[in-house]
Amino acid sequence: MRTSGAIEDTLLLLEHPHTYTLGKTADRTNLIGSEEYLEKNGISVFEIDRGGDITYHGPGQIVGYPIIDLNKWKPDTHLYLRNLEEVIIKVLAEYGIESGRKPEYTGVWVGESKIAAIGIRVSRWVTMHGFAFNINTDLELFNGIIPCGIKDKEVTSLSRLLKREINIDEVKQKLRDQFVLHFDYTTLKEIDIYQLVH
Repeated sequence: MRTSGAIEDTLLLLEHPHTYTLGKTADRTNLIGSEEYLEKNGISVFEIDRGGDITYHGPGQIVGYPIIDLNKWKPDTHLYLRNLEEVIIKVLAEYGIESGRKPEYTGVWVGESKIAAIGIRVSRWVTMHGFAFNINTDLELFNGIIPCGIKDKEVTSLSRLLKREINIDEVKQKLRDQFVLHFDYTTLKEIDIYQLVH
């Protein structure tokens, strides 16, 4: 629909039910949870067409799906990825948390722990998929996978770092504001928010 111009650029921000997704380059051996583990925790498994390996999505995690025509912004997938990371880095800074990138990996890191995973697909310069930002996420459910295929790193969340429950709608608003700033929009009118109800 974005390719045909039927919709404007859109940012979907939502929470998924418990899910593991494997990207196009995923190594299925990074799914280490047994069938019993998956059933016990109510986790579904899907193979999808984004880049990257395996990750977890679930309640308390903001998953962002930007649907953007890069021809109308900048037709540069590397710059697009860096900007997605920068949006999250700036939101974390608003909470007093210093974060950054690692040259060998995509995503956003706080020290040696990953707080946001990024996996995208671009077709005819229109973006699909996006990022998963751990807010109040149950990090125990990452134990059923090797997150992003990275064996020697941990995952973290905003609530773990701040040692309190976080208002997830507040984080969504901050993401919207940073998204408008970093992708050169003048208003929020193009950016809609949808949240799945569990």
